[in-house]
Amino acid sequence: MQEILDMSFAGNDTLAWLRAAAWMVGAVVLMKIILPLVIRRISRWAVSTSTRWDDALVQALRAVRWYLIALVALHPASQELVLRANTERWMSGIATVAFFLQLGLCASAFISGWIVNVRQDSLQKDPSTTSALSILSFIGRVVAWAVLLLLLLDNLGFDVNALVAGLGIGGIAIGLALQNILGDLFASLSIVLDKPFQVGDFVVIDDFSGSVENIGLKTTRLRSLSGEVLVFSNGDLTKSRLRNYKLMKERRIPFTFGLTFDATPEQLEQVPGVVKKVVDTQEQARFDRAHFTGFGGSSLDFEVVYWMLTPDYAAYRDVQQAINLGLMREFAALGVDFAFPTRTLMLGKQGPIAVALAKASGASEADTAQ
Repeated sequence: MQEILDMSFAGNDTLAWLRAAAWMVGAVVLMKIILPLVIRRISRWAVSTSTRWDDALVQALRAVRWYLIALVALHPASQELVLRANTERWMSGIATVAFFLQLGLCASAFISGWIVNVRQDSLQKDPSTTSALSILSFIGRVVAWAVLLLLLLDNLGFDVNALVAGLGIGGIAIGLALQNILGDLFASLSIVLDKPFQVGDFVVIDDFSGSVENIGLKTTRLRSLSGEVLVFSNGDLTKSRLRNYKLMKERRIPFTFGLTFDATPEQLEQVPGVVKKVVDTQEQARFDRAHFTGFGGSSLDFEVVYWMLTPDYAAYRDVQQAINLGLMREFAALGVDFAFPTRTLMLGKQGPIAVALAKASGASEADTAQ
């Protein structure tokens, strides 16, 4: 037995090789047997907690790769052997690369796991935040990999200061070349965090209107009332004046109508009360005011204002229709008539003749007078 231990291979005795092999085998056993047990134990514990960090930790542990850990074990294993400087440098470099690669996988999985848990919670409250969380997840993973890459290069002996300076200059050039894309990217993040609108909101942008279907990294898509999809860049949306009807809690509705000049003052005094009575019959409407505003060219003009208690446009149209029909019935019972465009012509010493100017009529005033 002692003879076997004293045997030498590549300048190292058997015991040194056994110690080096123990590092490698121990790393594999740790990853194949012990780590799964730890993951199951932490997973059961994470289910019983309300925090998201332990769930993200489980995702990070599941990202551990046994072959990368085995390569990391090359470094302590090489310390047990007497190797040439070049060989030891290569083994140390491989172990360093494997270590930072494994660290990057765990960091990326941790960030993704945390974002997924947050997204599941926010999806029920606010679906639009999923876009922002996707952006934050992407940015977080990019930053993590960038930092780990710089640390790796520093450990491998590269001049990181010169590299960072070069990246700064290159970043400026790339930023100028991609300023529109980057502008839309940050505009998307601004939209989701500031929430001027969310998925499902009905918005009006300049001459376009529609319901928000998706808030992407570069563009936002709206579905118009006629069915087509409207695509806007996020940068343009943040610079536009936008009206969001989904945020409206109540809808103020003004409308006017005119009565004929043969209505008596007593009848006109009853009109505001009649209008209030008609509006009050609608459960989704709240009466504000009704006034006799003035004398029009062919009518006695009234202005009415009421509030819809819901922002639903279809409900508003239904209520307005019911109010219009109610006014027609009440005014018929009151004995007043709605006015329509008329003109009175004076012919010599004769009395006035009222001439109705129909919309589709092409007759001249002289023919009408005759």
